[in-house]
Amino acid sequence: MILVINCGSSSLKLAVFNEQLENTASGLAERLGQTDATARFKEPDTEVALPASADHQQALEAMVNTLKSRGLLDGTPLAIGHRVVHGGETFREAALINDEVLRAIEDCASLAPLHNPVNLTGIRATRALFPDVPQVAVFDTAFHHTLPEQAYRYALPDRFYQEWGVRRYGFHGTSHYFMLNETARLLGRPPSTISLISAHLGNGCSVTAIRDGESVDTSMGLTPLEGLVMGTRSGDVDPGLFDFLRNKGVSGEEVHRILNNESGLLGLSGESNDMRILEKLAASGNSQAALAIEVFCFRLARYIGAMCASLDRLDALVFTGGIGENSTHVRARTLSHLKLLGFTLDDARNREHGRNSRNEINHSHSRFPVLVIPTNEERVIAGEALKTANSQ
Repeated sequence: MILVINCGSSSLKLAVFNEQLENTASGLAERLGQTDATARFKEPDTEVALPASADHQQALEAMVNTLKSRGLLDGTPLAIGHRVVHGGETFREAALINDEVLRAIEDCASLAPLHNPVNLTGIRATRALFPDVPQVAVFDTAFHHTLPEQAYRYALPDRFYQEWGVRRYGFHGTSHYFMLNETARLLGRPPSTISLISAHLGNGCSVTAIRDGESVDTSMGLTPLEGLVMGTRSGDVDPGLFDFLRNKGVSGEEVHRILNNESGLLGLSGESNDMRILEKLAASGNSQAALAIEVFCFRLARYIGAMCASLDRLDALVFTGGIGENSTHVRARTLSHLKLLGFTLDDARNREHGRNSRNEINHSHSRFPVLVIPTNEERVIAGEALKTANSQ
């Protein structure tokens, strides 16, 4: 079997796959380090007993022991795959983890300070538990290393890039890669012939243009903060905002916290970063919640339109992620801003979230297919981990 670990600052997701890359178990530990830490497996449906204020290693041990007791983790894993958010320019594909790779991931921590350090926490906890098992880092940024220079360079002094690696890297690469392959399967064509726009919409959001099977443009940049409106992240803001806020007495640390943790849907609505809650509030007349949704959809539509500049044809627009897969309203409102491009939704198909043979929600008169495809980043990580471990 293959284990997949996705470590957050106070959470740990664990999934188990067999060699056919079929998911046999998945669980989540939350609020780690706090007195009310919990862990639960969705499949099988069972709670996991955790020590008080359990840390990541304790949660991992408890979840592994639960799997063993249920007969779902028999023997030693063939490989363990870890999601790592930022690989900088060092990692263009998955990497077998050793001390040198760990140091390189640490070196990228300044580019993803909210993500890479906790990814390393998960790696170290898992290496302590399974010291003899091949462990593989799978990077969010790797899929985007095909971006052409005009797409990844900022209009800054050249030394910023040459000396510090300041450029656009892109994220959610495993999800966008999965969208490419699933779209190719649905259309009955090789991935290398597919051109699409993939919209990954969850608490973090990004849009990617894929041309002939390669990422050629994407909305996130040097860090996961750039681009779309997200759950608590602002997305694009005027760089002049920083001087403006400094003159108002707001420190750099405060700006960092505000843009990453207090902005986006949460900041606009003043209520929540959960689209499901905001849609209910908007339906009941909450104007701030309605505004947050409208800004979210309008920014998304602008980026979808912008991605067309990197394509010479479009085989499909694909929605994925928790919001992309489940919000009928967000999909409809977003495409209402793109009538000039010829997108037309079928309302009944949209309400059913594309649950048909081709995952389509577009009307037959639509200029382009519009698909809803549930993402499966863990399956991609499991496949990369097994392939990388077997190649050694």
